[in-house]
Amino acid sequence: MDKDVKYMKAALKQAEKAYALGEVPIGCVIVYEDKIIGRGYNRRNTDKNTLCHAEITAIKKASKKIGDWRLEGCTLYVTLEPCQMCAGACVQARIDRVVIGAMNPKAGCAGSVLNILEMPQFNHQVEVLRNVMSEECGDILTRFFKELRAKNRREKEESLHA
Repeated sequence: MDKDVKYMKAALKQAEKAYALGEVPIGCVIVYEDKIIGRGYNRRNTDKNTLCHAEITAIKKASKKIGDWRLEGCTLYVTLEPCQMCAGACVQARIDRVVIGAMNPKAGCAGSVLNILEMPQFNHQVEVLRNVMSEECGDILTRFFKELRAKNRREKEESLHA
């Protein structure tokens, strides 16, 4: 099995944890020397903290594990294209490579809306590989939002009949 697929599957397992909490299912793992050194999943609503994105959590854990804020030599795998905050954190952490599952045409900052990761104006650029297991990474998001819309419709109908 391709290493990128192997680690994207691990990121998807993290996304399933977010899904189980009722969070937007985004997962992330950070790999150094063929070992996962950081894991994270979206917990923004659970923790009531806008910073609790999958990538930020994984970066914090990886930095703690290796004892440095610089994550040189690391690859970050994430199921959805990073937002501006997370893309900026990848640049700031000096992550070498980011592997993305599904692209995010509405808010993605690794090529969809902006491309923070590869901007030549910054002192660090990140190598980017896009659309690894994009169907699986997109499917979990589609399933989540379909269920959320159905739940919201039911609640609205119940409140109208109450």
